[in-house]
Amino acid sequence: MRSLRRIGVWLFKLLGNNTEFLVFLKFVESLVSKILSLFMIALIFFALYDIAVFLLQELFTPSEDPLRSRLFDAFGLFLNVLIALELLENITAYLKNHVIQLELVIVTAIIAIARKVIIFDMEKYPANNLVAIAITVVLLSFSYFLISIPHRDRKS
Repeated sequence: MRSLRRIGVWLFKLLGNNTEFLVFLKFVESLVSKILSLFMIALIFFALYDIAVFLLQELFTPSEDPLRSRLFDAFGLFLNVLIALELLENITAYLKNHVIQLELVIVTAIIAIARKVIIFDMEKYPANNLVAIAITVVLLSFSYFLISIPHRDRKS
């Protein structure tokens, strides 16, 4: 019962003082970012394992055209790893600067949509999906252009 009272007093003090509460929020943000980083690293290793299994199966499975029929699947798996690495870079940049870098987020989205374009199956999905993807590519490219303008001014 005393420990619950201590926790209650601590929470009351924490919520009553804006400075202490903001410090607590920064701690929570940092903790969550670190946990996300660890999960992303695990996901990257799982994706690498998935690629290795896929390539070994394709290599040792007798077939007339070993990798050609599933080449786009292989590209998709490789791009999954690149997307995961970009997400890890986003989290790392946040941990360093405590700011979400919009340029990194847009580049990650461009890689993800590029993956979708590469593995897009025209026979499986209607043409409307391809139009939506094309619009997304144009809008993301325009967004990247707008975001990168200030960086070009500083470099020149």
